[in-house]
Amino acid sequence: METPSPRRSAQLLIGIGLVLVGLLSGILLMLLFGSPEAMPTRPQVVERVELGTRDGLRRGTNTATPSTDRAASPDLDLDPVRLNTLFQDVSAHVKAAVVYIQVVGTGGESWLEGLDERFFREHGGRQSVGSGVLISEQGYIVTNNHVVEGANRIRVTLDDKRQFIAEVVGTDPSTDLAVLKVDGENQDLPVVNLGDSDDVVVGEWVLAVGNPFRLTSTVTAGIVSALGRQVNIIGDNFGIEDFIQTDAAINPGNSGGALVNLDGELIGINTAIATESGSYEGYGFAVPVNLMERVVADLITYGEVQRGYLGVEIGRIDAQMAQELDLERIGGVLMASVWRGGAAHAGGLRSGDVVLSINAQPVDAPNELQSAIARYRPGDRVTLEVWRRGATRWFEVELFGRGDRAYRSWVSELEADRQPPASPPPTPMPGGQIVEVAPWGLGLRALTAREQRRFEVSEGVYIAYIEHESAADVGGLPRDVVLLEVDEEPVSSLDDAVAYFEEAEAVVLVRIKRRDGVTAFYELTRPD
Repeated sequence: METPSPRRSAQLLIGIGLVLVGLLSGILLMLLFGSPEAMPTRPQVVERVELGTRDGLRRGTNTATPSTDRAASPDLDLDPVRLNTLFQDVSAHVKAAVVYIQVVGTGGESWLEGLDERFFREHGGRQSVGSGVLISEQGYIVTNNHVVEGANRIRVTLDDKRQFIAEVVGTDPSTDLAVLKVDGENQDLPVVNLGDSDDVVVGEWVLAVGNPFRLTSTVTAGIVSALGRQVNIIGDNFGIEDFIQTDAAINPGNSGGALVNLDGELIGINTAIATESGSYEGYGFAVPVNLMERVVADLITYGEVQRGYLGVEIGRIDAQMAQELDLERIGGVLMASVWRGGAAHAGGLRSGDVVLSINAQPVDAPNELQSAIARYRPGDRVTLEVWRRGATRWFEVELFGRGDRAYRSWVSELEADRQPPASPPPTPMPGGQIVEVAPWGLGLRALTAREQRRFEVSEGVYIAYIEHESAADVGGLPRDVVLLEVDEEPVSSLDDAVAYFEEAEAVVLVRIKRRDGVTAFYELTRPD
């Protein structure tokens, strides 16, 4: 037999190798692209979703980019299953401390513009419902002022069905907060832990817990959408709005409930929604817990809030104003008017100054300055960083309070300046004759075609004027808006509106639409 040459042997081996490679490639292609019927079914493998640690975002840097260094940040391994378990644990903990509030009142109270509670009248009075949060084992509950305003009787129901009669300890219309008290002795009451709202950042996961539409112990999830929001819903002359905005669903009945982080800590008290329909549309607002804690401490200790004041009128800084004032950045708060004899004037501030920070805390909007000052009491000294004539200066100001003569003089001057002009007599207008609706104290007329387009409505009537100190004025009803409903009856014509008011009893609930598109409810009480 002839012995194969080395060259032929090598060629043979290469050929065998190519055949094997071809076979393996075919098998691999069949596995990858073969028909599903010919392949055994297997679950797909999905890589674990890694979320940025809240500690890194809330308490550390301001960066919005989560770290990917697993060795340096072992807590990043928060997969959907663990996140689901975390939601369950936080919900169970917080639900126990959120209560269902039922209030029976006289029906003589006004509504805060744009807030979300409807009142239900029964037995000659009215009943409202809302939420509250247990903050101490002694039985103290924080809720919204508009939930318990004018209450005769308050009943509180816990998640475990226990019921208590509550008393109002104190209220603060300026922040729309109130404190209730139930007998907590030997009751083993559940309590929510307080967080730090200064650590909250946009994009952080939050849960809202409350009783929307009388559906008790409801939990919704979302994120923090914005911070420091001012939405002009608190009608008090010294209203303080520095809301946390969230897209966690908040609806009528959620007012006074809890907004918590994923540590189960309270970061806000749910207060209001921005809506055209009266229900949730993606925008909810909560009072920050740091402001709440300051208010609640005073209400429990003194029965009222001892709040310090600067004695100024303030305004927003825009790009043009920043350029005119030679500011280094677009920020700060303008001192539009510094009242002579007030705390700010005594401390050296003057009209036209721009406050950049308070005790090293930057302020870039009027509501931020109001919220910062609201954390201090009369007699407290605060250091203000001020921009004046192209240079930065610092002033120390001692705040005055409601008991000071300077405060009373300042408020009297403000009220005199804001005294509304006499109501115009009912005269013909473009929409037709104005009809006076007595004894409610408002003038109505038909809508013009232009107003229908402007307000984006097809029905309703125009509120042309409000008589000073009338039932409508006391109830807070504004003029130059469209009246949509009276006691939940739609207003299709001027005759409808007049008839509804004539048929109304002691209290009437009206729904209006403003020029900015927001709808609001007001409760009006017929004068004796």
